Amino acid sequence: MDQVSFIRMEDGTAEDYALLDRVEKEHNRGRIGGEAIALLERMRGPTMGYKIDRYRHSLQSATRALRDGREDDYVVMALLHDIGDVVAPDNHSDFAAAVLRPYVGERAWWIVQHHGIFQGYYYFHHYGQDRNERERFRGHPWFDDCAEFCALYDQNCFDPAFDDEPLETFLPLVERVFAQAPWRRV
Repeated sequence: MDQVSFIRMEDGTAEDYALLDRVEKEHNRGRIGGEAIALLERMRGPTMGYKIDRYRHSLQSATRALRDGREDDYVVMALLHDIGDVVAPDNHSDFAAAVLRPYVGERAWWIVQHHGIFQGYYYFHHYGQDRNERERFRGHPWFDDCAEFCALYDQNCFDPAFDDEPLETFLPLVERVFAQAPWRRV
């Protein structure tokens, strides 16, 4: 296997960095979406007090978005919006947004980035917090889109009787979204 000529990055040449770029792209091709799905699958199991686990919550979110005819990147965003719960529960929205950012459009990215604050509208007041914290984003072009996502595809997706689609339904969409050249949709 080819290797770079340096042991300190400051000593790298253009050829070294071309090699690294090529090797990294080959390594990551088709892998990132699978890694995101692995995080999603790690949400199976404990319900953490809810009526369903976070895995099924995510399937319900994506199923509703799919059935409503949303774009592929929106459906994938709905499917993966809570993957940060696995490794970054205190900033899960930021985590999911960082994973999705290079592959989805600006709108879908902004929605996932802010959905945690917008979702707080439904419960922050029960913790003595301001349920209207999302109002600081009022006037943003995607404020209503994020509020709509939370109303239609997040806060109502905890129903054990809902007929969510299996994960396999979404895998082709995940593959298409993550197969795009990163940052193409910026």
